[in-house]
Amino acid sequence: MMEATLPVSNPDQLLLLFGPADQHLRRIREAVPAKVSARDGKICLAGDEAAVMQAMNIFKQMQSVIESDGLVSRKVVDDLLAAVAKDQPPEAPRAKIEVQRTGVSIRPRTPGQAAYVEAIRSHALVFCIGPAGSGKTYLAVATAVEALKQGQIRKIVLVRPAVEAGENLGYLPGDLQAKINPYLRPLLDAIGEMTDYDQLKRYMSEDVIEVAPLAYMRGRTLNNAFVILDEAQNTTVAQMKMFLTRLGGESKMVVSGDATQVDLPGHTRSGLNDAMKRLGAVKGVSQVRLTGEDIVRHPLVQRIVDAYDK
Repeated sequence: MMEATLPVSNPDQLLLLFGPADQHLRRIREAVPAKVSARDGKICLAGDEAAVMQAMNIFKQMQSVIESDGLVSRKVVDDLLAAVAKDQPPEAPRAKIEVQRTGVSIRPRTPGQAAYVEAIRSHALVFCIGPAGSGKTYLAVATAVEALKQGQIRKIVLVRPAVEAGENLGYLPGDLQAKINPYLRPLLDAIGEMTDYDQLKRYMSEDVIEVAPLAYMRGRTLNNAFVILDEAQNTTVAQMKMFLTRLGGESKMVVSGDATQVDLPGHTRSGLNDAMKRLGAVKGVSQVRLTGEDIVRHPLVQRIVDAYDK
């Protein structure tokens, strides 16, 4: 039998650690065979050595998250307990992405996502392949917003190829902007979660944030910009070369896509797959491959992806 205590800075932190109506505490007790109680401003742990050390590590990681984010979510507790279930030590909290919007805290939630964010921060050009829901677009947009608000860049350019997923949108009513809006909606949805509506409108009216189909990139040089090409598996080899050569001074590019969801005509080679083969050894280029383990949407999404892979 081993006993240990963990100091708690104040009663409010104890409430956050234990969760609403002690929800976090109950889930930790169910997952870790250690006795947990609170007394005299401390969390008291008792049980065999392995269980006490597991519980101690979990609470310490939760404290770190509270210090940086001001709260600890159910998802954070889930991730910590999942690590315990796999007999892995709980990971240290990953550096969050500073988007500076009240109530918004964005943090990589898997080791693959953490590697992706680190690659973006340290390379001028990053390719990322991964399944739906693995955070390819969301984390790239979040890192771009962070760079903009920290003054590292002056402009965000969000780009997508105008290729339909088995449907022809050419007969839809409306002008060109109305027709291309469906392609760009996912990028706008992501950035809308990280920026206040009025600020987003101002950024777009002042051309600080630009969204455009890939065809509009020809002939441009993008200086001091953070450029994101989404759904890049639907580019041709020629389109990819054109896009990559738009990179200007003091700029970054992130190129992401899902190699299993190519909507190009038959026998057309994907520019994303081609570029990753050609540029794998080029200095300044990083390649990240996310997997089903990085899917952070509804848990059912991972099971759907796995079923289709089989």
